[in-house]
Amino acid sequence: MTHATPTRLVATIACSLLAACASTTPAPAPKPATGTAQEAVVVLAPASGSLVSGKLVLRPQGDGVHIRGEVGGLKAGDVRGFHIHERGDCSAADASSAGGHFNPAGSAHGRAGQGAHHAGDTDNIVADARGVARIDAHVRGVTLGGGAANDIAGRALIVHAAADDYSTQPTGNAGGRVACGVVRVLR
Repeated sequence: MTHATPTRLVATIACSLLAACASTTPAPAPKPATGTAQEAVVVLAPASGSLVSGKLVLRPQGDGVHIRGEVGGLKAGDVRGFHIHERGDCSAADASSAGGHFNPAGSAHGRAGQGAHHAGDTDNIVADARGVARIDAHVRGVTLGGGAANDIAGRALIVHAAADDYSTQPTGNAGGRVACGVVRVLR
C-alpha cells in the first residue's frame, strides 16, 4: 500500500497542474494585418467580347480599402456584379484565369456588410444614362500590399455580365466576366 500513496499523489499533482493550465486566460487574438501600399490602380480591359472598360484607384482607408473610379461601355441602367477575384491574371479571353472570388476565410458568398460573405464581395455597380458606372466602394477586412492573407494587391477586379443576387453559391449568379484588371501598386 505504500506504493499506492505516492502514485496517487503524483496523479493528483498532475491533474492539478493540467487544470491550472486549462484555466489560464488565452492569449489575445493577433491584430489584423495592415497593408504597406498607399495607392494602387486597376485598368479594366474588356473580356468575353464586351466593350466594358474602366479605371479605378484603390487606397487603404480605416478598416479596409476604398475603391473609386469609372466603368464605361455598359448599357444605361445596367446593374452588374463587381468582385475582387483570387488571381491577378486576366489573360484568358473570358477572364476565367482570374479564378473565383477572393475568399481567404472560406466564407459563403453574400452581400458585404450583411452577414457572411467573401472578402472579394462588393455591392453591384449601376450604370447611369450614358452607360457609365461611378464606383465609390469600401471593402472592409482587406489590405493593400504587404502580402497578408487578406492582401488584394496583385489580385483581379472583375465586372460581371449580370447583377449579383448576393445569395446563390458560390458566385451570386452574376454571369460571365465582361471586364478584368489587376490591382497594381503605385506607391
